[in-house]
Amino acid sequence: MSGTTTVARKRTARKTLLEPTSRETAEKYQAPRLEIPVTAERDHIEGPVNASLTLVEYGDYQCPYCGAAYPEVKKVQKELGSELRFVFRNFPLTNMHEHAMNAAETAEAASAQGKFWPMHDFLYEHQATLGDSSVALGYAKKLGLDTQRFEREVAQHMYQKRIKDDFMGGVRSGVNGTPTFYVNGVRHDEDAIAKALIEALSHTK
Repeated sequence: MSGTTTVARKRTARKTLLEPTSRETAEKYQAPRLEIPVTAERDHIEGPVNASLTLVEYGDYQCPYCGAAYPEVKKVQKELGSELRFVFRNFPLTNMHEHAMNAAETAEAASAQGKFWPMHDFLYEHQATLGDSSVALGYAKKLGLDTQRFEREVAQHMYQKRIKDDFMGGVRSGVNGTPTFYVNGVRHDEDAIAKALIEALSHTK
């Protein structure tokens, strides 16, 4: 492995930015709000649907910063338990991550058979294998999915519209890179680490 790759995959929970940003200088800065409400009918929700606290992530499966944030979210979920519902929405940065769209399609194809969260976790835990579709297919078999249907739906890009809808909703909501989190509907501009996320969630109770 080259030194460059090592640096790129350093496990720091920062963010892959869409574009260089400067800190807002307005005295009364108001963080952007989530423009697309969370709904049980459409969203991927982990935790009680009617939980008192909501954490939404716009993420990219290939993004190293999303990979670093993944265990941080797990810590938040463990700490807050049934008080929290966690929502994941797709935001693949296809101009810099060549496997991001395929990974999102893979998760959505698993979702169609009721296995979104196991596949979501698997993809983040095996980021280095995202260029090899046989790895996710092997896991789909372990999950008991209809693998012919799974492969067909990924190959035919059946869920690209849904993924692009997520992406555009993120743009409307002020997503400025990956991962971007929303704490009870307000963009979280601090670090994507468990302590900061838990503090932000607690302040909005």
